[in-house]
Amino acid sequence: MKAWSKDMGSEDNDKRTSKGYVKRAESLVTYLADPNAFLTKALDMTITHEGPTAKLGPNRCKRFAALYEDGVLKALEISASEDDPAGDDDPSASCVDNMLTHC
Repeated sequence: MKAWSKDMGSEDNDKRTSKGYVKRAESLVTYLADPNAFLTKALDMTITHEGPTAKLGPNRCKRFAALYEDGVLKALEISASEDDPAGDDDPSASCVDNMLTHC
């Protein structure tokens, strides 16, 4: 979260303020690890294109963001295209600015 807050321009020289911001942000965002790709497979979000799988290996997750409210999926955005199956060139669909349009 510290790197994220720095990227977002919210980190300052006051470590107490920065830590407070990160703590608040962590209460709003949930990060999930999926080392065995169980969730990736269950959500059908596995990258199958040969380009990324040749470079990164199998069972890699698509770049996506999901918005749930009370356990109900309200929005799902995937950053990928035919020319960019990993979503590296244009990740905007799954970035926060686009996800906020669903709120």
